[in-house]
Amino acid sequence: MAMAKYSRVDGRKSSSYCSTAVIVVFVAFCLVGIWMFMSSSVVPLENSDLSSQETRNEAKQTLQEGVSKQFDDTSGDISEDATREGGTMPGKVSLNTDEESRKSVEENQEENYGNDSSDEKTDSGNEQKTVDGDDGSGNGKDGEMDSSEGESNLESGQAENEGGEMNNNVQAESEENSGEIRSESAEGGKNNDEEVSEDKIKHVDKEDISTEENNEKNQDENSEPSAVENSAESEENNQTSNEILPTAAQSEILTESTTQNGAWSTQAEESQNEKKSQQASISNEENDNQWKVCKSTAGPDYIPCLDNWQVIRKLPSTKHYEHRERHCPSEPPTCLVPLPEGYKRSIKWPKSRDKIWYYNVPHTKLAEVKGHQNWVKVTGEYLTFPGGGTQFKNGALHYIDFLQQSVPNIAWGKRSRVILDVGCGVASFGGYLFERDVLAMSFAPKDEHEAQVQFALERGIPAILNVMGTKRLPFPSSVFDVVHCARCRVPWHVEGGKLLLELNRVLRPGGYFIWSATPVYQKLPEDVGIWQEMSRLTKSMCWDLVTVKKDRLNAVGAAIYQKPSSNDCYNKRSKNVPPLCEESDDPNAAWNVSLQACMHKVPKDSTERGSLWPVQWPERLEQPPYWLNSQIGVYGKAAQEDFTADYNHWKTVVSESYLKGMGIDWSSVRNVMDMKAVYGGFAAALKDLKVWVMNVVPIDAADTLPVIYERGLFGIHHDWCESFNTYPRTYDVLHADHLFSSIQNRCKLVTVIAEVDRILRPEGKLIVRDKAETISAVESMAKSLQWEIRMIYSKDGEGLLCVRKKFWRPTVEEPIKAAIV
Repeated sequence: MAMAKYSRVDGRKSSSYCSTAVIVVFVAFCLVGIWMFMSSSVVPLENSDLSSQETRNEAKQTLQEGVSKQFDDTSGDISEDATREGGTMPGKVSLNTDEESRKSVEENQEENYGNDSSDEKTDSGNEQKTVDGDDGSGNGKDGEMDSSEGESNLESGQAENEGGEMNNNVQAESEENSGEIRSESAEGGKNNDEEVSEDKIKHVDKEDISTEENNEKNQDENSEPSAVENSAESEENNQTSNEILPTAAQSEILTESTTQNGAWSTQAEESQNEKKSQQASISNEENDNQWKVCKSTAGPDYIPCLDNWQVIRKLPSTKHYEHRERHCPSEPPTCLVPLPEGYKRSIKWPKSRDKIWYYNVPHTKLAEVKGHQNWVKVTGEYLTFPGGGTQFKNGALHYIDFLQQSVPNIAWGKRSRVILDVGCGVASFGGYLFERDVLAMSFAPKDEHEAQVQFALERGIPAILNVMGTKRLPFPSSVFDVVHCARCRVPWHVEGGKLLLELNRVLRPGGYFIWSATPVYQKLPEDVGIWQEMSRLTKSMCWDLVTVKKDRLNAVGAAIYQKPSSNDCYNKRSKNVPPLCEESDDPNAAWNVSLQACMHKVPKDSTERGSLWPVQWPERLEQPPYWLNSQIGVYGKAAQEDFTADYNHWKTVVSESYLKGMGIDWSSVRNVMDMKAVYGGFAAALKDLKVWVMNVVPIDAADTLPVIYERGLFGIHHDWCESFNTYPRTYDVLHADHLFSSIQNRCKLVTVIAEVDRILRPEGKLIVRDKAETISAVESMAKSLQWEIRMIYSKDGEGLLCVRKKFWRPTVEEPIKAAIV
């Protein structure tokens, strides 16, 4: 008994001695392995993780094969975890291949090192397992193996290597059981280019996340035991899958957002094969686009549909400003507009309202002609804007308050939310109306007032290029709460008042027309004659002259008229002059439609649009318009249901994806365009940001533009097979929801992408939601433009892409004969 007891004690001492020896040997092997690892020709993980100075960070998560096909609209699009840094690639043009190659190298390196360690420790394998089991916390000498406490040291790579070696067996078992899908095999990642999962996300980190913060995240991730890590990654991947592209099963809105393209479909059975095909196409595709720089007389300010001198020179007359109207080339250009020499990233709002970089808009003529009226001045390397105008030399805010004092019912930012500013100049009036919660659609022609609209847009103020000539304005009828003209130089009284009647078409019944011009307050013979003509015209139009007030500070005056809200006055007129429009005349038809010198009746039925004034701002933003009650929505449901579902959808997408997962610094964003708006839900979801959104309703889409205006937003009709009426480099973010696939049957995608490049500022972002094959085509073109792929995701035939434009321009020129004078 004693001997047995003694033997057992002695055996225990012997075992303890062996364990100590094993630990010493193990630590020695670790140190040797670390030396071999650090001196390897393969780039260490730390260098890959810390190479953000070479390029933007990018993370790609391969999602689990068994994830649900239902996307949860309540959780948004992109999970916060999806933005974690997973390394960077020296070549930005082939991000997919570089990222996968990097992961393959790292994982093979870990696996090979683990195998080497296993071979070296064959003789003491059982003791090794015992040590690992007894000391599961990973504690070794001096705490070097304490991986469970998150002390993974990426700066030296030491703790990670030790932890990887120590948990090699556990990791292999965990990977086998956890169901985590990897694209690389244990033999060396030969299947690197194959996507086993149905889902793919490739993402570049947010601009405002520093490398140091990302390294901390990586340390936290790598410090967990492999089994726990794989389980967490699996949960994150499932969450990400449910957040990218919400579907009909949740909000019934994503299916509907492709109304023009057919129902949103889930292609589960062919998703995996389609993913593989797309991945191979993206990785190996050689782009045939050979971009060139447009050579034109306008140079950096080239606007294809307004600089078509081949057509302008042949116009029979320019009496009605036909030369300022749109004359698009038969073949849209596919070249890129050059940058002005010395161009810089635009100054952020609100500072941009007061000053912009001179070299971004290097024009001085307006400063020379209008400097004394405080329009714009040249101040060193800046163009500065004192906030004045022809009618408000002492500042726009005083003038704005003067107008409301003249007619309190104007109620800026409450009753009056969306206004039209005709002949806007540099748009200081609209720029300062933001302080009164008012949106102003400002427009002026591309004329001798050099670059006035370009000044406005560079300042971060909404504006478009347009002229009151022979065509209707590209807006629906009865949508503007106020129309404003301050010395806008439009002859309202001529030709039966045809131009003023066009304002009557777009002005809401009960809305105000503000006319601040010399005929209102000067007594020169010409001014008196114009005033008399305007008085006769407005009276025959049944406009009520509410007041004529004089602004003593600025020594100007304003006449304020109100459009009738009923047909009583029209029915009592002794003469039908101006005439009422024919019943067949659609007041909402506005794209390339000739002006008509007639007036449309005010709707009488309370269910018709225009019969009632909208609710006050901001309630009108979220409340479905009253006149949607009797209509079927764009998506086939009751229109008010459509409206609400659309708004909820975009609130989720914007809050959970666009603001968190796109890597966009929204503090640097001001000018935004929704290239295919429906109800304006995307713009409404951005209401709390200091941005404005130009909502574009394509001419071949359902005409929902009146809904957008009814909710206190604004927009315009447009045909994306032609150039937009704006200067180059005027928008910070472009958003295209199923636009590109819907127009490919009418025009070439390359021409639309060239137009996107023209109007997007360098470092601006393009967000695309579309069919997967269209996403692949856009990605390919973006790479050929040297744009940075910020994020790409696809699932079940649908995709999401975010790219960033760079300053790159080709070196070869392409003369545009039609645009050379």
